[in-house]
Amino acid sequence: MNFTVIDMNKWERRAYFEHFMNVTRCTFSITANLNVTKLIPTLRAKGIKLCPAFLYMVTRTVNAHREFRVCFNKDGELGYWKNMQPSFTFFHKDDKTFSTMWTDFSNDFGLFHQNYLDDMNTYGEVKGLSAKGNEPPNTINVSCIPWVSFTGFNLNIYTDGRYLLPITTCGKYFEQAGEILLPVSLQVHHAVCDGYHAGIFMNELQEMVDNCEQWLL
Repeated sequence: MNFTVIDMNKWERRAYFEHFMNVTRCTFSITANLNVTKLIPTLRAKGIKLCPAFLYMVTRTVNAHREFRVCFNKDGELGYWKNMQPSFTFFHKDDKTFSTMWTDFSNDFGLFHQNYLDDMNTYGEVKGLSAKGNEPPNTINVSCIPWVSFTGFNLNIYTDGRYLLPITTCGKYFEQAGEILLPVSLQVHHAVCDGYHAGIFMNELQEMVDNCEQWLL
């Protein structure tokens, strides 16, 4: 859970950060369809749900790029975490509410998947906004809206505009022209990420889907 403070005098992004934080403070979102034609039947054959696989792909992609791990720590210092853990939402069918939970991440999908299953077995019936306490500060928010195949999704965060970490949301996958597509929305702060980084995020997710047999062991 290492946090490295950024030296603004040496940071190549300083001018962009200061502009999009102090002059034109803004976030932006992008939605794209992942082609999961190969992934979905592979998961079904292994008896694995899409949610933990999606959490794994998102967190691994975030951990591969510093831009997605930049934030302010509890002391207000700007820096970046060495790695992130996923904090995700899950649905309660009986009362139609949701709760959030975090799970220890591992690049080994088998280990991460077991962590996910253990947490769901332990906390999956716990009601309230937060089902599992002691959430560490190095978490990223991931959620799913499995009831609709959206073409765009945007979160409006009415705070001081200093939340810098990415937020990822997926929708209901659907079939089109013989392919299975999964809508995925990414929201980032322009002070730390540009369109280039959003493109990297989506493209690397697609690469992980295309090569799922390499990590779904």
